[in-house]
Amino acid sequence: MDFSPHVLDLASHALAARIKERAREIGFDLAGIAPAESSRYEAYFSRWLAEGQGGTMRYLANRFEERTRPAAYLPGACSVVCVALNYHMPLEEVTPEAKPQHARIARYALGDDYHEIIKDRLYDLADWIRETVPGSRTRCGVDTVPVMEKELSARAGIGWVGKNTCVINPRLGSWLLLGEVLTTIPLPADEPAADHCGTCTRCLDACPTGAITAPYQLDARKCISYLTIEHRGDIAEELKPQIGDWLYGCDVCQDVCPHNRREPSATDPALRPRFPTGGLDVSDVLQWDEETYRTRLRHSAMKRVKLPVLQRNAAIVAENLRHQRYGAGPLQGNL
Repeated sequence: MDFSPHVLDLASHALAARIKERAREIGFDLAGIAPAESSRYEAYFSRWLAEGQGGTMRYLANRFEERTRPAAYLPGACSVVCVALNYHMPLEEVTPEAKPQHARIARYALGDDYHEIIKDRLYDLADWIRETVPGSRTRCGVDTVPVMEKELSARAGIGWVGKNTCVINPRLGSWLLLGEVLTTIPLPADEPAADHCGTCTRCLDACPTGAITAPYQLDARKCISYLTIEHRGDIAEELKPQIGDWLYGCDVCQDVCPHNRREPSATDPALRPRFPTGGLDVSDVLQWDEETYRTRLRHSAMKRVKLPVLQRNAAIVAENLRHQRYGAGPLQGNL
């Protein structure tokens, strides 16, 4: 058998192409390969944490070495197979009658829990890789594991990290769910994605709380997604009115992005919105008990927050909608 560098190079390229093809067969929309190199943003990330911009997400400081160095997460890792799934689905119009009580939910949380969807497919892909290359090792990751998935996705050509810190693909926009399979197989890397944000500042200008403090920089403590999902305590009075009608998460910086103007709709039935208008009646949520909460949000990513936090958000939204409806002026006092 010919083990010359040229033949080995051809074989590795063929294997890389077959892995990406297999990822698409499994159901991912995009696939690319990145080298398992240490993060270029290790110093910045350390400083960001030290400045407290991660808020109460103290877990981000845990397993720091694994988070910034793929080879620490999977010893011997050489390559990272990065994948993405388009989750954009059309929503029904909110009727005028329902609008005064309509609380919005970030699009990624409208379908079935993406963690379950992506993990099953990643495990399938990882199994196939190990069967194809006996002796190789793999480890899978979604956003619940210590992996810098956005940076890796950009390295793999999935898309560039935009000024709103979301990964943006030139064809699919930024409505992307990400996943990774780290492997000990040395594979040829794809060309990193080029940045096409240009001089646009729409996401910075539109962010209700000013959480995007500069291009490519996010202060989580101000982000509506952080406030409504990750933050468990009281929300600062000055931030409550800016949460507007967002019950869970926020899509403002993606809604205004010009790269999302003509995004194709997702085809995966598991991502079909269980709440067709993209939200819930806030007065209903305030009346939920634990059984209703478990039933309505079964297999939903929204179970990331417990009922008391969801109802905390609902109370803020209800007050914001009331002021919006009746023009009551600036919000004051406790909501």
